[in-house]
Amino acid sequence: MSKKNPTIQTTKLGNKVQKGKGKKPEKKTEAEEHVLNAGEEPVGHKETIRFFFGLVLLILALFMLLSFTSHLFTGAEDQCLIEQGAMEGFLNYAGAVGAYCANYWINRCFGFSAFILPVFLIIAAMKLTRAYKVRLWKWFLNCSILIIWLSVTCSYFFQQTFEGLSGWNFINPGGDHGLFISNWLNQRIGKVGTFMVLLLTAVAYLAYLSSETIQLVRRILNPVDYIKSKLPAKAADGETEPAEDSAAPETADDTADCIKEEEEYPVQTTINFDMDASLKEEKEDETNEEEETDDPDKQSDSPKATPELDIVETEKEELADASGMGALEPYDPKLDLENYHYPTLELLDKRNDEDAPIDMEEQNKNKDQIIEVLQNFGVGISSIKATVGPTITLYEITPAKGVRISRIKNLEDDIALSLSALGIRIIAPIPGKGTIGIEVPNARPRMVSMESILNSRKFRESDYELPIALGKTITNEVFMVDLAKMPHLLVAGATGQGKSVGLNAIITSLLYKKHPAELKFVMVDPKKVEFSIYSPIENHFLAKIADGDDEPIITDVQKVVATLKSLCCEMDTRYDLLKKARARNIKEYNAKFKNRQLNPENGHRFMPYIVVVIDEFGDLIMTAGKEIELPIARIAQLARAVGIHMIIATQRPTTNIITGTIKANFPARMAFKVSAMIDSRTILDRPGANQLIGRGDMLFLSGSEPVRVQCAFVDTPEVERITTYIAKQQSYLGPFELPKVEMEGEESNAGAVDMTHLDPLFEEAARLIVATQQGSTSMIQRKFAIGYNRAGRLMDQLEKAGIVGAAQGSKPREVLCIDDTDLEMRLNNLR
Repeated sequence: MSKKNPTIQTTKLGNKVQKGKGKKPEKKTEAEEHVLNAGEEPVGHKETIRFFFGLVLLILALFMLLSFTSHLFTGAEDQCLIEQGAMEGFLNYAGAVGAYCANYWINRCFGFSAFILPVFLIIAAMKLTRAYKVRLWKWFLNCSILIIWLSVTCSYFFQQTFEGLSGWNFINPGGDHGLFISNWLNQRIGKVGTFMVLLLTAVAYLAYLSSETIQLVRRILNPVDYIKSKLPAKAADGETEPAEDSAAPETADDTADCIKEEEEYPVQTTINFDMDASLKEEKEDETNEEEETDDPDKQSDSPKATPELDIVETEKEELADASGMGALEPYDPKLDLENYHYPTLELLDKRNDEDAPIDMEEQNKNKDQIIEVLQNFGVGISSIKATVGPTITLYEITPAKGVRISRIKNLEDDIALSLSALGIRIIAPIPGKGTIGIEVPNARPRMVSMESILNSRKFRESDYELPIALGKTITNEVFMVDLAKMPHLLVAGATGQGKSVGLNAIITSLLYKKHPAELKFVMVDPKKVEFSIYSPIENHFLAKIADGDDEPIITDVQKVVATLKSLCCEMDTRYDLLKKARARNIKEYNAKFKNRQLNPENGHRFMPYIVVVIDEFGDLIMTAGKEIELPIARIAQLARAVGIHMIIATQRPTTNIITGTIKANFPARMAFKVSAMIDSRTILDRPGANQLIGRGDMLFLSGSEPVRVQCAFVDTPEVERITTYIAKQQSYLGPFELPKVEMEGEESNAGAVDMTHLDPLFEEAARLIVATQQGSTSMIQRKFAIGYNRAGRLMDQLEKAGIVGAAQGSKPREVLCIDDTDLEMRLNNLR
């Protein structure tokens, strides 16, 4: 019975931790473990291995330190033996191995700075043996910096000195590394420039270690102010104290020193200074109380509080009144559409199936099936808990002691077979918990309506810059993210699994939260049918190039390339404005503009957020290739600070569509169901998306682990009601204009085309157009796998030759050649 008591106590302690009173028992447990480590009871196997490796590192460090030190005195004699490759006759205290080791690290690598290497090994040994608690990564960083900097510095200052010394010419003070870097810098920037680089890096490193370095540099650059700060205040102004009051200068010096210390150490010195001052005032009041009452003349001459405070208050009031008379109210960008009303929740449909009760019969049946399958394979569990979500139920099981997690993970298909489920997903273990999760689809899934998400307190009271309400998690919590912090989003999934609904949910949540003055959309839809429902809000929320085209949604590939380059130009312009305003991001810039600290006459303006939504990104990549990918990558890399964010979606999650450049610049991923595990790895860098059940079931990744979310459903009629409601209100005169960018091959003036240097593909392109009777630049791009610029130049040359007609906007050009005979006649005239 005595052996069971500790187990019972541990169980009770675990219960206390779950109830929220586990902080003190946890501390007690750590203390008991520390006692065990101290030696009262034997340590574990892992601790023994850790301690052993720590001793090995310590011995290695001492051996290296011995060989390095001995090399300074015996290296001259050992150098000849090292060059001959001998293994005997060395004078080094560490023998032949020590001689070769010292020669390698000192002469061939880092010179005298190699002595830092055994120091770091000793620190690492102390860490492994738990003799001292140190932050090993900080030691590694500092030791690496010192080794590199000292190696170059020793070569720069002492290389020629050691070569001239007859007894020390065997030592390379900075090693081959320092000598190479020093010579390379001397050849590029000269010896003076190398010295300045070494000095600058030394100051930067010391400033990183301590802020006192910055104060020292300031004193060196401005010694006058530092000397004045050390002098008494009145003496610095040229005034003198009366001779009879000899204690006054000393008091002034003490006060100045205390004030100086208070500036350098604000927390501790301020407290001590206040306490000392209060004690001195009390003592002075007690000792001088009788003198002040008996001698009225002396009392009147003693220093008192002057009416300066009243004067200061009066001046402050006058300054406040003077500034208030001419001050302007903060700029409000919403005043342009001051009567604009945000969409109401009545525009969205309410669905009653969200309030359906939990089917306890199904849950108990699934629980019994899971326990039975695990027991059949010899896997015992101590507890099981179910969390019912809208479409998925999460069963959290606590395995019995001694059960391997891999055994439960391997039973995924067996559990799915026993439950007759579409597919289950095992999370082993659940991050942050000591349990294993089994996600089982519900027999009757519930739909998550957009109305319930937008009506939640979490969404209505959120202070996100660009709030996106995606749906509900397994625990029925509203899942929200901030697009401004992500900062870009990749949406991928198979056809018909909820990708388009997810994009509508993103756009809808932004329309419900942002004013037209604060947000603009750039919508790219190669299919021409997905985003057409947002055309009515063109003058409120959409942005496009002012090129005379009446289509608010961009559908032509050529227009996509031009728009992306226009966004790059807009991004550069915004960065220039941020530089002039000395602001780091769009939030700080707009705050200054609202407070009227920036003058619009100098080009400053209020910057709305711009969200670029691209559907069917794979089709654009297949059509335009690098013409599309490069500007997208540039925007994704730089545009976060200026408020331009991108959302791209594709139904083909392959490596040639979602390239490494796209994945590197789109850290946030939204994966719907895919057919194969390789597609899931392409999107999320891990499996999981292939185990989803579809119909809006998705995994959202914006960190270390993905979150399973049931995407909110917003139907097309709901979106139409929202856009109609917005379109009926007061709007701007037109959409937000993006800067127009001149593109190569864009000019339609055929007379400006140089026909003396025809493109090598000119004749092949001409025959292709005549054979297909389609004069399209995009067709030339696809057939010949060339970029937009070259295809545009080809089209201009074909127009000049009279093979195709003039450009007609987004429509294909008219083919003027009827057949091959007519084409050959025109080609012969050009030859």
